[in-house]
Amino acid sequence: MIVYIILLIIGFIVLIKGADIFVDGASSVAGNFKVSKMLIGLTIVAFGTSAPEFAVSVKSLINGSGDMVLGNVIGSNILNILLILGVSAMFHSLKVKDNTVKKELPITLLMTAIFVVLLSDSFFDKGFINTFTRSDGIVILLFFLVFVYYLIKMARNKIDSNQEEKYMPMKKAIVFTILGIAAIIIGSNLVVENASSIAKAVGISEKMVALTIIALGTSLPELVTSVTATRKGEYDIAIGNVVGSNIFNIGMVIGIPIAVFGGIQQISINYIDLITMIISAFLLFIFSLNDRKISKYEGTVFLMLFITYYSYVIYRG
Repeated sequence: MIVYIILLIIGFIVLIKGADIFVDGASSVAGNFKVSKMLIGLTIVAFGTSAPEFAVSVKSLINGSGDMVLGNVIGSNILNILLILGVSAMFHSLKVKDNTVKKELPITLLMTAIFVVLLSDSFFDKGFINTFTRSDGIVILLFFLVFVYYLIKMARNKIDSNQEEKYMPMKKAIVFTILGIAAIIIGSNLVVENASSIAKAVGISEKMVALTIIALGTSLPELVTSVTATRKGEYDIAIGNVVGSNIFNIGMVIGIPIAVFGGIQQISINYIDLITMIISAFLLFIFSLNDRKISKYEGTVFLMLFITYYSYVIYRG
């Protein structure tokens, strides 16, 4: 048992450090092409900080741990908004650009709603068991490709020629990117295998482990990135990181593995988990729509909802 816990902690450290190295390298690659900070946040940083979730999901599906895949994504998306933006807003109100309110946040809300609907077979027909099939994964993937197309158009139209940041040389950036990916893969193996072993040893469900320990562990890169960006006044990167990560979590972390490896035949996720996820996305949209910022008061609302939800999760578990 002690060995599993030590290996789990090592896995998280490798995951987080790998994501950090990956973000530094990939951001420098993008920065050398002078693309906008919001685009970097929505793509490179979001993909890099979602890479742990993706690696964990692929490994979990291969191991046949469907609940861990869904619990990881649902828990991470809830944490990204309620905890990460809540904590970030405590340091400074987060300014949200008009384009983000009109385009990126509605896409986030739409992807979340589609994901919830596809997971709720029994809600629409009591004769069905909740499943997430390969067809569902393909539907999610198609919507994700629309978002990717939007990012490509954004990359063409929004070039930031006035950036003054100094990025690492291209060769060094590529090496960092490759090393980061390697560390993410190694760390994900350690996390999934040892989290599953702990769950079996203690007698709690893999879903509970995924919603709490794994979701928090794989969300640490987003937390560190967004808080650091907020303290530096880089609100575009802080917001873009969370918005992009939530879309990547649904489109890439769920959509791609399910479409490739097949579906999950029986889902034990509770509706309270799905409701909390969609409420979180809805509140983020409403708060941003109101005055184009997330204030400290609204950040407090996020944190209170986070505490309430996870108190229920732990009590239920």
